[in-house]
Parts: sequence; C-alpha cells; structure tokens
Amino acid sequence: MSHDHDSHNTREHSHEHEHEHDHGPHGHSHPTGVKGFLYGLFVPHSHDAADSIDDALEASVEGVRALKISLFILLATTVLQFAVVLVSGSVALLADTIHNFSDALTAVPLWIAFILGRRIATRRYTYGYGRAEDLAGLFIVAVVALSAIVAAWQSITRLIHPHTLHNLWWVVAAGLIGFLGNEAVAIYRIRVGQRIGSAALVADGVHARLDGFTSLAVVLGAVGVMIGFPLADPIVGILISAAIIVLLWGTVRSIGRRLMDGIEPELVDRAQSTLEHTPGVLAVPKVQLRWVGHRLQGAATLLVANIPLSAADEIVHEAQHQIAHAIPNLDEMTLTATSTASASMPHSHH
Repeated sequence: MSHDHDSHNTREHSHEHEHEHDHGPHGHSHPTGVKGFLYGLFVPHSHDAADSIDDALEASVEGVRALKISLFILLATTVLQFAVVLVSGSVALLADTIHNFSDALTAVPLWIAFILGRRIATRRYTYGYGRAEDLAGLFIVAVVALSAIVAAWQSITRLIHPHTLHNLWWVVAAGLIGFLGNEAVAIYRIRVGQRIGSAALVADGVHARLDGFTSLAVVLGAVGVMIGFPLADPIVGILISAAIIVLLWGTVRSIGRRLMDGIEPELVDRAQSTLEHTPGVLAVPKVQLRWVGHRLQGAATLLVANIPLSAADEIVHEAQHQIAHAIPNLDEMTLTATSTASASMPHSHH
C-alpha cells in the first residue's frame, strides 16, 4: 500500500505554536580562536532555522526592507566619500568609493529577486521563482569581483605615476564614515538574512562588511602618507583588492552549493529525526530537502505498518504537523507513506 499526501496544510500548523522546544546542537565544525572570529565575520551562516521566520511573505517583506534601508545608508556614504575624493585625490579612497557604490547597487537585483520570489508558481516555473535570489547572489559576487579589479587597476596606475595627496584628515574622516556606514549595513543585512534563511542577503551583508574594512584600510593608507610614506595610498588600494578576491571565495561556495541543491546536513538530520519520532512511523528511508531562495522544499518517504489507508493518512497528517513545527521556513514537504507489506514486495510506483 502506498499513499501520497501533499502539504497544503503545512502552513496552517506553523503558526499555531510558538517555537519553544530546543532543537538540539547543530553539527557545525567551525574554526575557533582568531581564525574562528574572522570566519564568523566573513563567512557567517545563511540561516539558523530555529529562530527563522516561518511565513514566506513576512520573510520576503523583511528582506526587502533590509535592502531599502541599507541602500540609502550606502548611497549617503558614497556621496560623502566621493566629495572627499575630489578634494584629496586619494586613489585608495576612490577605490573604496567605487566599491561602496557597487555595493549599494547590488541591493537592486536582490530587491527584484525578493519581489519575483513572491510570484505564484506557473506552468513553466512550477516550483515558483525563489531561485532568482541565488542568481542575484551570483550577480553580487560578479560585481564585487569587478569592483576589486577596478580598484587594483587604479592603484597600480598610481603606483607607477605617484601623485601628491591633499587634505589627508578629510581622507581619514571619509574612511571612518565608510567603515561605520558599511558595518551598520553589514550587521543589519546579515541578521535579517540569517533570520529569513537568505544566503544571498547574507552574502550582501558580508560584502558590506568587507567594504567597511577596506574603508579602514584607506585610513591606514592616509596615516602612512602623513608619516612620510607616499606610496602607502596605492599599496593599500592593491591590498584591499586582493583581500576582497580572497574573501569572496566563501560566498561563491555558499551560493554555488544552493544552486546545486546542496543543503546543510543538520537540517536533513532534524527533518529525519522529527519524522522518525512521529507516532506510527516505523522508519524514514528517504528524506530530501533543498533551498529555493530563502525557503525550503522537500519530500520524504515514511514506512508505516500494514494498516488501513485512513490510519496511514492520520500518521502523514501528524508528520506534516511535526515537520512544519520543527523547520519554520519550510514551504512544502511532500510525504509518501509506504507500508511494510508493500515495501517488501517489488513495486514500481516511484
């Protein structure tokens, strides 16, 4: 006996309970100490499903709000910095300004992706448009890489043709403004991205944090020039570019994994153990999960005793209820119940 049950009622249950229960330790193995600190800064998690928002629309509204606010903060930072570039001629600051401007612009494709992701599935896009978000993430990576190359090119040119800098205190002030603006945006984007499970929004937050540190590097370059080392400015510009490319790799991996339907193993473990603990379920031979944008979809096979169809239906219904409760940002989980009798017979309904 085999029985399919779709998950239209997954959402109804997700609001009935507060998420009080403890989800147990995550199976993460991340570096500790200084390396761990840096890892946490530049390669943060894209989610923690335990405190994520369980309503898809609310999540996407919150994502868009984060993008809007950060876009305005970064544009204001860029305008201030560009004014200082004009009075000082600092190429490191110019590199930083270009970078901040590109960072502000990356909010636009992500914004479009969040709005697209809310659209209802069609005959052509039967799983909906959530993946647009990961494509926007790839676009962000490309823009960041391009801005790093532009910054490096500017700095190398300046290394070959040195140039006197003016108004260095202004450069220091602009660098600090850049750092504060970016760090504020980074904290905000990463926090919201983790809460709604959006790898692309977290990537954009990491991107802003990198920009903040490049702004601090600009301050270092200006100080170097003040103490009589004029090449400090272009050298810092080159170092900034190299650092961006190196740190971009973590983001590329996280977004690439999502495009390949990769999932955090601890989420699969949580789904499996939740289903296995549902009364009446004997075993869970198969569990599949994947991210579509910042929402999860999945399917699982439940092994039940040789019981009437209505009883199997009850078990599946209860399993839906449990899984919606354990994994809040789950949009759809298709559960198939298979009895021990049919499992032992050769069958080809899959």
